[in-house]
Amino acid sequence: MNILQYESKIWATADLLRGSGIKESEWPSFMMPFFALVMIESRLIRMFDELKAEIGEEAFKEIQQEDLYDLIKDKGQGYNIFIFEKNQSLSDICKNDKSFDIDFDAYLHGFDGETKDLLGVDAVEGEKFLDIRGVIAKLKAKKVLLGYTKLWAEIDLKPFNNSEITTLEEHIKRKWADISAETAGEQYTPDDVIALISDIVASKIEESDKLLKIYDCTCGGGNMLFGVEDRINKKFKRLTQTYGQDWNDALYALAKIESRFRPDSKIEHGNTLVDDKFDNEEFDVVIANPPYGVSWSGYAKDIQNDKTERFKFLPSISDGQLLFMQHLISKLDANGIGVVVHNGSTLFSGDAGSAESNIRKWMLESKLVEAVIQLPTDEFFNTGIHTYLWVLNKNRDPKSEDKVLLINASEKWTELKKSKGSKKREVAEEQRAEIVQALLEYQDNEFTKVFEKEHFYFNKQAIMLTNVDQNGLSFESQLPMKEDKKTGEMKRAASKPLTVTSLTDGERVLNEFSITEFSSEFYSSLFEYFEQDIKPFVSGLS
Repeated sequence: MNILQYESKIWATADLLRGSGIKESEWPSFMMPFFALVMIESRLIRMFDELKAEIGEEAFKEIQQEDLYDLIKDKGQGYNIFIFEKNQSLSDICKNDKSFDIDFDAYLHGFDGETKDLLGVDAVEGEKFLDIRGVIAKLKAKKVLLGYTKLWAEIDLKPFNNSEITTLEEHIKRKWADISAETAGEQYTPDDVIALISDIVASKIEESDKLLKIYDCTCGGGNMLFGVEDRINKKFKRLTQTYGQDWNDALYALAKIESRFRPDSKIEHGNTLVDDKFDNEEFDVVIANPPYGVSWSGYAKDIQNDKTERFKFLPSISDGQLLFMQHLISKLDANGIGVVVHNGSTLFSGDAGSAESNIRKWMLESKLVEAVIQLPTDEFFNTGIHTYLWVLNKNRDPKSEDKVLLINASEKWTELKKSKGSKKREVAEEQRAEIVQALLEYQDNEFTKVFEKEHFYFNKQAIMLTNVDQNGLSFESQLPMKEDKKTGEMKRAASKPLTVTSLTDGERVLNEFSITEFSSEFYSSLFEYFEQDIKPFVSGLS
């Protein structure tokens, strides 16, 4: 059974929202809490069944209620009275129309405290996270709560493991991002880019008994953080531990819920730049796709007064990408590696001597930047802009630590059979392998070039504009003398007729301007030759 068969069922719930007059951009806020609900329920029931099998049916019946609660609590995955004590699911509650409102409220309040907080069951003020309470109130007002809940109750994820549910979650989050990323800089990282990041990380680590700590400072719903972990786990037996932080209430809640069903994961809520929840931690791997072009003016005083010494320079207040970059560098352990997604701003913004230029220079002088990889355009779901992967490495080969490898992977793409929003292309497996191999070889080829790090330093040069050439002659001195008809005074002419001797576009040269012949093999007349060949050629010259 393929879990992605439920993708269409999940999106069928949006038909009811559309019919209720709810705007498309608002659908994710209605769908997220219910998706979280069925995801939590399916995993709790699966965990409960596994616990029964582990203990044995007969022994399980003998366990006291309090002891059973402790066993479940030790799993760290949450609790629900209806599921564990009354043996009822969301589907069972939906069968009785008359008692549904009371039963559904009791079902929601049957969850443990943390789950209720994440779902927003009792949210009134402050952090509402998934705000299921507010969503329920809106659905009740439109008289569609029962019908909407029934649609979600039909989605049975119990047969699927955590990895499969994560895959479905990534597909759903991608579509949510496509229709609701209204805030500047919000970019959902597509699967193929996550796979490329994972491949780069995998090429830099080894099998070991040492725990591999992976960190994402802007983890959103966790799709990149958990996606990288899952791919690493398929290639290595090495134990992994994930850390993530995000400021968005709903996305944090989804990531936090997901983290509880993973062996070792810590997800925190808050603004990484002013409240680092992992301030005493360093990591083997850092990854991130921080927001592009988003102002940090709302918390500028906190940044300016930061005592952590992680910010060497403060970039333009209109774009915080380089703040996130400096933060991530501060989180790398002695041999740490990082792969960070940025737009072109991190590469090109800022004049020589500016904070942006100084940050780049500091990074280069620290020998941290191993490579910059330009990705294809039309690679992300809601933007067609150029994006880049910055590969950071604290354990570089001494032979190349003073160099930077540029990888032009802009042509390493495969056309999608069907576009997904702005995403029309993907970096396929064989193309990812080419990119990783080029990184490992670290030499010039047809799409890569190695530069000395100084090549990227910005310098200010004073340029004096003048109308005199290297021989001291000006164009004006070449103009003919002409008598002024009013005063009789001899003056230089304002212009000089020029005779065109040739026209070229770099490939073709035209130096005959009187056309008397044409090829009868291709044209029927001199006029046709002019209109179809000469005229377009001249018009195309710039």
